[in-house]
Amino acid sequence: MPHIITDPADKIMTLDAACEWRASLSAQNRKLVISNGCFDILHRGHAEYLYKARCCGNAMLLLINSDQSVRELKGPSRPIIDEYNRAYMLASLESVDAVVMFDSQRCTEQFLRLRPDVYVKGGDYNIDNINIEEKQALLKVGARFEFIAFIQGFSTTDVINKIKTD
Repeated sequence: MPHIITDPADKIMTLDAACEWRASLSAQNRKLVISNGCFDILHRGHAEYLYKARCCGNAMLLLINSDQSVRELKGPSRPIIDEYNRAYMLASLESVDAVVMFDSQRCTEQFLRLRPDVYVKGGDYNIDNINIEEKQALLKVGARFEFIAFIQGFSTTDVINKIKTD
């Protein structure tokens, strides 16, 4: 039987659509994993991180910063890749079930509405340095926290610096 491939564009959702999808997961007792970030230049570190994050539950939703919020966080030269194309590339990964873009610097509203079972963040974070508002929202909905170690030598900044020096 042939494997059915999902169009990555179909995995890019509005927050309202993601909330409906989330409700269907809950009705099936499936655990939702959420992570968030800029994911500006997709690299091996991202791919392995997202695979490991997906292993923490039954479905994986990524909240990605819009171009506007990336500029606010990283400066005027970022993002390198625009929000739709970042979302499409991330959605094309087997480990990612849904992608939602957000304009703010924080995901507090998204966490409260989506009610993740598991929240995953990279190894540069821990329970003490997560934004306090986001942490409170995640605690309120009963999310479990998981932190995944970085793959050394793979970061967007490292990729950008290598391009600049070559």
